[in-house]
Amino acid sequence: MNMPRATRTWVMIGSAAAIAVLGAPPIFTALARPKQPPIVEAPPPPPPPPGPVALPSRSLADAAAFQAWLERQDALSPAFVDGPSVARALKDVSAQSSPALVRDAVAYGAVAALQDQAWVAEIRKAADTPDNRRLMVGYLIADARYALIFKGADGAAGLAQQAIGAPALKLFDQGKAVRQASYDIQHQEWSKAEVADRPGRLAMVEQQGKGQLPDAADHVAALQAASTGGAPLPLKADPVAAPYPPLVAESLQLAAVAALGEASDDMYDRLAGLAGDERGAEQCLHEAKLNLYQCLAVAKPHYEDVYCMGQHAMSDAAACLVTAVGLPLPLPPVVPAPPAPAAPKKKVTHRRRT
Repeated sequence: MNMPRATRTWVMIGSAAAIAVLGAPPIFTALARPKQPPIVEAPPPPPPPPGPVALPSRSLADAAAFQAWLERQDALSPAFVDGPSVARALKDVSAQSSPALVRDAVAYGAVAALQDQAWVAEIRKAADTPDNRRLMVGYLIADARYALIFKGADGAAGLAQQAIGAPALKLFDQGKAVRQASYDIQHQEWSKAEVADRPGRLAMVEQQGKGQLPDAADHVAALQAASTGGAPLPLKADPVAAPYPPLVAESLQLAAVAALGEASDDMYDRLAGLAGDERGAEQCLHEAKLNLYQCLAVAKPHYEDVYCMGQHAMSDAAACLVTAVGLPLPLPPVVPAPPAPAAPKKKVTHRRRT
């Protein structure tokens, strides 16, 4: 039905007024309301990163004690002047048990291994979640070889090997110099005098052989800095290919747990218990000590104490550490054989002609 134009106009005006007063019908409301954006859930927070690279404080103290022990022996002068100077040197070089020396050497090797930043970064990259870190710590404690699967382990192994082996080689030579001094001082009258209280001297050395290396708190700060990327130890080392002897592998084992940020002070006893090889370095050092005790038991003059110290307390112990990290000992000098005596000349006789 057609409505006049005027009527249509009034109808439209009326409808608009009704909408204004009563509100728009549902269809108009739906068209007028803007669409709500889709609800986007925030991503979960990233897992917490690993803690800082750090060794247990007691492991740093162990490493410091080993470093100081090496320095004391390196500074020992073979120029002995009297009996008390021999007694003091003997006390210094014999002050450690075999298990303590191995544990402290491994801690020192771990400090050196942590200086390989590429290896440390590979370990931390794999430890991207707390669950992964927990699993990795378990693998490391179960088997030291797990630390060797990460890229850069050969560089870390080279550093650990040199940290222990290079000063041990110097100690080996120092022991030979002290042993030579036992011959050189025999022209001095004091060296031929019998050691006072020989049983007491032997008992002192045996008691020292059951203890720990003396503390060296003044070395700890530098070693802590070296283990966390600060001032490095003065080492020159080439990468070393596997397989590794126990002292090197155990150094990397401890260093890897520290690289994960999981080597807390509460873990010290568990981690320190991993160091040692009863059939290797520990047994070798134990035998060197027994040889020292047997030597001192029969030594009487001071120059014989000097011989026992240089040979067994220094060179023999050093040889144990050198071989335990896979380095060769220097070969003894080749003594040329004396020339063979000339064969006697055959006497020539002439037959007389007849």
